[in-house]
Amino acid sequence: MRAIRWLMAGVVLALVTAIAVTRTKTNGEKTVSQRVAQYGAAVDQRLAPVFASRNIPYPPTRLALIGFKGERVLEVWGTDKGGMYQFVKSYPILAASGKPGPKLRQGDGQVPEGIYRIELLNPNSLYHLSLRVSYPNDFDRQQAARDGRSDLGGDIMIHGGAGSSGCLAMGDEAAEDLFVLAARTGLAEIIVILSPVDFRRHDMPRQTAQPAWIPGLYMDIRKALSTFPKPTTLDS
Repeated sequence: MRAIRWLMAGVVLALVTAIAVTRTKTNGEKTVSQRVAQYGAAVDQRLAPVFASRNIPYPPTRLALIGFKGERVLEVWGTDKGGMYQFVKSYPILAASGKPGPKLRQGDGQVPEGIYRIELLNPNSLYHLSLRVSYPNDFDRQQAARDGRSDLGGDIMIHGGAGSSGCLAMGDEAAEDLFVLAARTGLAEIIVILSPVDFRRHDMPRQTAQPAWIPGLYMDIRKALSTFPKPTTLDS
């Protein structure tokens, strides 16, 4: 009986080992830590001097990514030793489909607008590397329920490459910077603000047909942006 149990245990171990080896050999996917190791040195060379010049620890305790759809700019902010957000640098958004206004449904090609988090990092993205934004959030779901909308879509990414539909395409080098920075800061310490325009600089152009809740959303975005004073320059 004991021999049978040992035999069965050996068979199970062999099967598990075979499956593990097969997966390792066939998919070739990388982990987040492997990507950080792969790109980290180059990212450090690009970013560490910028953080030092702003007197911000690298990596920062907290990180903010602020995307302005109208201006096609993504700002990076980090907290200094006193816990205050300071501007680090900006990246051009190479591609972002849609027009001013929030994302309402799957397939509308809109980049979301609102206050989000980074849900996960994808080290095996089709667009080099990517960071998934937490759309739809609770606010998006609540408004959809009130409007009677369903199928809100998802998988909104900040990613590499130069083409996008509903996401933010940043180019591969910028995606490496953001990916490594996010991994080292920790996803729980990152806030993402996606705004139709930079409300610190000008108002939103008048819109004709829009859901009644959008002005309230824009007030929330304006309030969130008040923590991040307008940089004197958008250059790195």
